Amino acid sequence: MFSAPDAGNRAMHPNPAFRQATAACNLEFARARGFGILAVCSPEGPLMSHIPFLLNADGTQAEFHLVRSNPIARLLTGPLKARLAIEGPHSYVSPDWYGVEDQVPTWNYVAVHLVGEVMVQPQEGMRDLLDRQSAEFEARLAPKPEWRVEKMTPEVLDRMMRQIVPCAMRVDEIAGTWKLGQNKPEEVRLRAADHLGPAGQGQETDLLAEWMRTPPG
Repeated sequence: MFSAPDAGNRAMHPNPAFRQATAACNLEFARARGFGILAVCSPEGPLMSHIPFLLNADGTQAEFHLVRSNPIARLLTGPLKARLAIEGPHSYVSPDWYGVEDQVPTWNYVAVHLVGEVMVQPQEGMRDLLDRQSAEFEARLAPKPEWRVEKMTPEVLDRMMRQIVPCAMRVDEIAGTWKLGQNKPEEVRLRAADHLGPAGQGQETDLLAEWMRTPPG
C-alpha cells in the first residue's frame, strides 16, 4: 500500500496547487518516461545514478539493473532507502507573457518522485529482467524489428550479464509536482502557454505548453 499522498512530497514544491495529480496520473507519467535518477545516501554523501526502469502493473515496484562497480550497487548489502526522480518537460516562464502587472519570472516543470527501499535481486533473474526491459523499450520503436537478446553471441552475453546486477525498489510513496501555472487565473495561464511553445527555454516546451492549457489530473 502507498502511504499518504503528501508523505513523499517533502522534497517537492510546497504549493498544494501543483500537487493535485492523482497517484495513478503520477505512475502513468513515470511508467511512460521509464528513465530517472536513483538517489541514495551513503557515508560519504549522496549518490545518484541515471537508470532506465520498469514499473509493475500496480506501480508498487520499480525494476532496474546497475553495473556491479556502481557505488550504489556496492552499498546494497541489504535494503537501502532510495528516491527515484523522474523529470518531465520544463521551461522558463517570462512575466511579460502573463499580460498582467506585478508578476515575477518562474520555471514551470513536471517531476515525479518514487520513494521506497531498493534491494538486490537474485542474479539468476538478470536475464529475465534484461529480456523484459529490452522488449518494453524496443516495442516503442515499432515498426522497427524488435531487438532480442538472442542476437548476441552467448559467450559475450554471459560475460556482460556478470557485470550487472538486478535490483528492485519497493515503492512506498509517490510524489508529483505539476507546476503548470495553476495558481494563475485561467486566461493568464493560457496566455503564457501560447508564448511557451515557440519561445520556451528548457525541454519539451510544446508538451509543457499543452499541459499548461489542460493540466493532467
